[in-house]
Amino acid sequence: MNSVTFTQEDFAIFAIEGLEPRMKAIRKTIQPKFKELGKVFSKELAELLNEEELPVHIAQHIRRTKNPPKDTWCAIGGDTRGYKKYPHFQLGLYQTHLFIWLAFIDNPQHEKEMAQDFLENSISLEKLPADYVVSFDHTKEQVMPIKEAELEKGLIRWRDIKKGEFLVGRQLSANDPMLVNPQKTQDFIFKTYAELLPLYQQAFRAYP
Repeated sequence: MNSVTFTQEDFAIFAIEGLEPRMKAIRKTIQPKFKELGKVFSKELAELLNEEELPVHIAQHIRRTKNPPKDTWCAIGGDTRGYKKYPHFQLGLYQTHLFIWLAFIDNPQHEKEMAQDFLENSISLEKLPADYVVSFDHTKEQVMPIKEAELEKGLIRWRDIKKGEFLVGRQLSANDPMLVNPQKTQDFIFKTYAELLPLYQQAFRAYP
């Protein structure tokens, strides 16, 4: 077990004004943690999936020319060229919280088939604990508790509308005392991924 966790200083980076100053702090402070944790979770997930190590991708925000990012993340999954075409796991930060997602964003391959399968076979979603949340737009910070969300409506939107997306997972407040303890933090993240694994595997049923 490594000693990596996220601190108040990490979350405070998103209060830094200006694109380059904020990106400099992200590259120096947050990205090395993503690299370290990405290796750990990639290996653990690959063992559960009986696969080789999953690729780890760290967001670089290279298309930004003016506005600094309001969040940053790493993704686990996909292939060596990228992750957005595939179901993938995310670990990331806003100023207010840590997010842990299974994500289907930016029109992944076979998204209509994946969404339809979730509509027809929702038991894995229904089994998730009440502290899970969902989002239907990865660019927005707002989320909904899974037990209160209109899942059917959201999944239909994901299936039928080009901009539709689906993310499911958990969050930790930037002030959560768990973050002080690297072991508890990493255990929480990995437990979330493990509980999302049936959905990840279900999604790939849509792939030929």
